[in-house]
This record gives sequence, C-alpha cells and structure tokens, in this order.
Amino acid sequence: MVRYLIRRLLAAAAILLVITVITFVIFFALPSDPALLACGKTCSPSRLTEIKHSLGLDKSFLTQFWEFFKGLFVGRDYGDQSLRVHCGAPCLGISFQTDTPVLSTLLGDFPADLSLGLGAAVFFLILGVGLGTLAAVRRGKAADKAAVGLALLGVSVQIYFVGLLLLYLFVDKWQILPASGYTPITQDPSAWFEGLILPWATLVIVYLALYTRLTRSSMLEVFAEDYMRTARAKGLSSGKVVLKHGLRAAITPILTIFGMDVGSLIGGSAVITESVFGINGIGKLAVDSVQNSDLPVILGTTLFAATFVVLANVVVDVVYGLVDPRVRLA
Repeated sequence: MVRYLIRRLLAAAAILLVITVITFVIFFALPSDPALLACGKTCSPSRLTEIKHSLGLDKSFLTQFWEFFKGLFVGRDYGDQSLRVHCGAPCLGISFQTDTPVLSTLLGDFPADLSLGLGAAVFFLILGVGLGTLAAVRRGKAADKAAVGLALLGVSVQIYFVGLLLLYLFVDKWQILPASGYTPITQDPSAWFEGLILPWATLVIVYLALYTRLTRSSMLEVFAEDYMRTARAKGLSSGKVVLKHGLRAAITPILTIFGMDVGSLIGGSAVITESVFGINGIGKLAVDSVQNSDLPVILGTTLFAATFVVLANVVVDVVYGLVDPRVRLA
C-alpha cells in the first residue's frame, strides 16, 4: 500500500509539472503584453521598460519559466535593488491590480471555497448514495420512480436558477434566513452556518441528481453478480447484503466522480454559486481577474485549482485500496 501511495504521489507531481508548463506557455503566448496591462492606460515607454525589467519579462522564455518554477520552491524577488519586492515560496507571482503576492490572495479566499465545496460535497454524497441505493433496492416501485424523477429534475435545472429561486423564497419572501454572504467560522460559527445553508442547498440539488443515478445504476449491476446471490443464499440479512457486499462493490465509480467534484469545488469551480450568493471565493476571484486582465492571478488560480483536483484524485486512489481489496492486490 505504501509503494502504491508513493507511485500515485509521483504521478501526481508529474501531472502538476505538465499543468504548470502548459499554463505558463499559455500565459506567455497571450497576445496582450503583461507589462502594458500592469502599467495602466497612461503609460510612457520608459515606464513600460522599467516594468518589463522588474517583472522579468525582458528575459527569454526559458529563463522566465525557470525563475517562475524556482520561485515555487524558494521564492523570488521582483524589481531592482532600490525597489525590490520579495515573493515567498511558493511564489505564484505578484498581482497587477493589488501589488500583493497571488498566493496570499488565494489563501485569503480559500476558506470560503473550502467551507462551500466540502460542506456541499458531504451532503450530496450522503443523500445521493442513500437515494440511489433505495431506488435500486425498490426497483420499479414508487420509491424508485420518485428518486429517478428527482434526479431528472436536478439534471434539468441550472445552478443560477436554483440559487435565485432559493434566495427569493427563503430570504425575500419568507425571511427565514439572512441575506447571503460568507462569515468566517472563527468569527461567528452561527453566521457561518446560516450563510452557507442556501449555497449548500443549491449545489446539493444540482449534484444530487448525478449521484442518485450513478449509485442506482452501479447497485443494479452489483445486484446481478453471483456473489450477491450467494450472500442471500447464505441467509444474510437484507441490510448486510446491500450495505456490506453491494454498496462496497458499487462505490468505486462513485468515489471517482466524487474526488473530481470535491477537488474542483474546493479549487473554485463553484463560481456561479459564489456570484449568486455574494461569496468572495477563488472562483469569483478568477472571474474578476479575467475581467481585469490580471494575468498572474489567472495563472495562480489555474494552478491552485489543478492542484486540488490532482490531490483529490490521489486521496480517492488511496481510498480505493481501503474499500476494494482487489486494488491492494493489484
């Protein structure tokens, strides 16, 4: 198991290296001049030259990439001796808009994404697996039809529609919940929970459909296996057959999708939900940086999100080995 984990970590590091190279190449190949964007509208040629030199944009592509890559591990300095700005490791660059390290901006918005993504993921995994298992066990009956109907409804609606509808009902009309917004849990745990109820509910409604359908189809495939008939013939209880033998075997594809969803949500893919509910997360930061042409922040958010997706998949691979003995034997 340890060797398996080491192999997965090395593969993850290689994937992140490739993503870093591709992202930097795209960043470098953009037609717009990063120095001109950082200089502003009233920019003189001499000032433009100074900015290019301070950002290292007057060097070759390989030199720029090496300094960027080295800065991820040891940090780097920007500017001349008189106006030197140090960016600590891992350095993702300096924002054109705020003149602050990109990583500090990302870490400031990260708790909102972690609370939103992880909280919603726990709910839609538990509810989706539960409904999907119930639908498979009650195949063809009212519970199965109701679960499939809810899944189809969830697939049909869009996040912005669900979010605005929940805001109208629970905030404007019924006034059950306060206005949206993110409050750090260290500041006020009660306000933190109340502010995330509607964003969680929005993501759960949309993602619940996928996990219900996926669990139902996986469970139905497992129910047709010979070992399931053997378990029933041995006189095991229905609950033990379904949960211990059926769900454990059917959970593998669910974990695959769950790992990618959690990684992307924590990495900032819930940008529409953040925009609807006024949450300042990494997704909203990425959209703002695109609108402001803040290229270092765009680069940083891309690498940040990719890192969480890759790490989430590594965790899923480890869980595979714990859930399915066939993975450990392989």
